[in-house]
Amino acid sequence: MEFSISGGLIIAIGGIGPAIAIGLIGTKAMEALGRNPEASAKILPAMLLSMAFAEAIAIYSLILAFGK
Repeated sequence: MEFSISGGLIIAIGGIGPAIAIGLIGTKAMEALGRNPEASAKILPAMLLSMAFAEAIAIYSLILAFGK
């Protein structure tokens, strides 16, 4: 498996974006739960789906980096 500079950049950029997104999603979900705990049945599934979609972007960057 050959690893080049472009593959490293793909992983770095592809990992930073989802990491920031997951942090912001979690922050806002916990803030919303703090304000309205009764809404947890609606907030938590949406939060988990959003985090899963953000994590999928990181997986796509790994596929692009190592798929050459």
